[in-house]
Amino acid sequence: MTRPLLPTIVLVTLFGASAQAGDDCDVAIDAWQPREAVRAMAADQGWRIIRIKIEDGCYEVYGFDRRGQRFEAKIDPQTLLIVELEAEEHDDDD
Repeated sequence: MTRPLLPTIVLVTLFGASAQAGDDCDVAIDAWQPREAVRAMAADQGWRIIRIKIEDGCYEVYGFDRRGQRFEAKIDPQTLLIVELEAEEHDDDD
């Protein structure tokens, strides 16, 4: 009786994992643009880069935006489009 449940559990696990992987990049490595292209894109945005690393198949950029606000951006390695952007908020009253 437990045999039919195993495939169902595996499918639920797979679907659950893929639902959480929505902000991952799935690009073949030979289609990636070089880090220099990421740096050029960041300069066009007015960003000052502290670090570029690879996470979840995407470029992950850490730095400061043109207003001096710290941020983390996930960048598609093929298109260089921003997949996710998290900015650190700060009070101007400090």
